[in-house]
Amino acid sequence: MNSQSFSATYLIETPMDPARVAEVMAGEQSCGTFTRVQGETDELRARARARIESIEMLETVATPSLPNAWLARQPGGMPGAYQRARVRIAFPVANVGANLATLAATVGGNLYDLGEVTGLRLESMELPANYRAQFDMPQVGIAGTRQLTGVAKGPLVGTIIKPNVGLSPEQTAHLVAQLCAAGVDFIKDDEVCANPAHAPLAQRVAAVMAVVRAHRDRTGRQVMVAFNISDETDAMRRHAELIEREEGTCVMASLNWCGFSAIQTLRRSTPLALHGHRNGYGALSRAPLLGMGFQAYQTLWRLAGVDHMHVHGLQGKFAQEDQEVVESARDCLASLTPGIADKVMPAFSSGQWAGTVPATWASVLTDDLMFMSGGGILAHPDGPAAGVQSIRQAWQAVRDGQTLEDFARNAPELQRALAFFGGRA
Repeated sequence: MNSQSFSATYLIETPMDPARVAEVMAGEQSCGTFTRVQGETDELRARARARIESIEMLETVATPSLPNAWLARQPGGMPGAYQRARVRIAFPVANVGANLATLAATVGGNLYDLGEVTGLRLESMELPANYRAQFDMPQVGIAGTRQLTGVAKGPLVGTIIKPNVGLSPEQTAHLVAQLCAAGVDFIKDDEVCANPAHAPLAQRVAAVMAVVRAHRDRTGRQVMVAFNISDETDAMRRHAELIEREEGTCVMASLNWCGFSAIQTLRRSTPLALHGHRNGYGALSRAPLLGMGFQAYQTLWRLAGVDHMHVHGLQGKFAQEDQEVVESARDCLASLTPGIADKVMPAFSSGQWAGTVPATWASVLTDDLMFMSGGGILAHPDGPAAGVQSIRQAWQAVRDGQTLEDFARNAPELQRALAFFGGRA
């Protein structure tokens, strides 16, 4: 790939020649068609047309992955064999510029509707460094998050405020005070609790930050609270300004529902850490021959300047295989392009407790992550403080190369967690 193009890799399924389909894809997302049209000179084509970099033939299947009315209308109807292939296409940077919405439309867009395919999935993207540098960077990132929370080493142990419906601002603040006292580093709102009538965001921020500041004044530690400010763009900017005035350090937004432009505007409007919640990503990812893989997904959102990205959790409650969670975390912990410091902190959540720490550590061999646990902290039989301690003890065990069971002999909080949650895992 030269410095004037970026590449996207796709998994496709088609009853046609994959090489011809790849040309259709390249034409559709650059010149507009797979064949020359009037006015399309050699010079224009050389400058603007996407080009095929590679085609890897994979397996053939007898049944199409997706319905296709276009193929059904062709002579002979639906064929009986469908070839899968991995296609890599290079797009001219000049076609797009530093325009995130158009970049997303270029690597996705109408490709998902092409009649020539019965399956298409954007798997990954690769950007030249000079092009990546034109987009937003994380303003806080991993190092800044550690500095703001005072956690120099070890994972950030966090939790989620649930139930997400019904708590008043005062009740929420009371729970936050308990969590601060328990020793958590990070607290986040649930994705469906943003500005409800029973707990308006302005009142909730004021009440919560009062107890966070009081905890900081007593202990010297400021817990990071990710307030869910998902809303229309101007409202999110106002919410972020309020949180900054209250000495907060983080905002959270539901990326898929706010959209690229809103997240870019928010990033450029606030110095606060931007916690990217990926809820809804399953609609893009769960079908193996449709949608978008996490490497491509997180690439686009990192160009909007997020600081943290959700990756789900190992052995958790969601449908993703553990390997997908592992690969997602590794994607976050890798620079998008060599030489640019733009790593973001992966946030593990969903069914996490002390017992899932060994698998988490083994998958990434780093503690530059958020380890968020709801029940694993709040439901610990000896209380939230013991729940937090059990997770820290589990991390110490894996860093020391010990099994949890061995370490727990001298760690009562971990011992109780293993006994209590072990049968529920």
